[in-house]
Amino acid sequence: MSRIWVGFSAVLMLLIAACGGGEDIEVSDVWGRPSPAAASNGAFYMVISNNADGVDHLVGAASEACGFTELHESKMSDGVMSMSPVGPAGIEVPAGGEAVLEVGGLHVMCIDKQADFVEGDSYEITLEFDNAGEVIVEAEIREG
Repeated sequence: MSRIWVGFSAVLMLLIAACGGGEDIEVSDVWGRPSPAAASNGAFYMVISNNADGVDHLVGAASEACGFTELHESKMSDGVMSMSPVGPAGIEVPAGGEAVLEVGGLHVMCIDKQADFVEGDSYEITLEFDNAGEVIVEAEIREG
């Protein structure tokens, strides 16, 4: 009987260890700017830390506050700011490093806002990573 318990315990520990991948990605300082009801779009910013030994990529995001989302990058070129979606590989989060999504750079674009972005409110965002899978975060609406 004790061999059964030892075997069961070993299998259980392996299953628990296999489920621990979400700890590799940590997301902090998640926020969005307040915007008037008339503004149809908004953006979310954050810092994504990768504690894993390998690179990961943020490949998508979703929020009920948005009709849909896209991963975007703003760039200044010849004195003109432009914004475009990132490529299909998404946003790289280097092993042991971080990706900073910030005003004037990388961000999660909230297209066709379904809610007013009022200071003090917060909205859930589901982030999708190649390796870590889904990570759910809460974005606070505040001034930068």
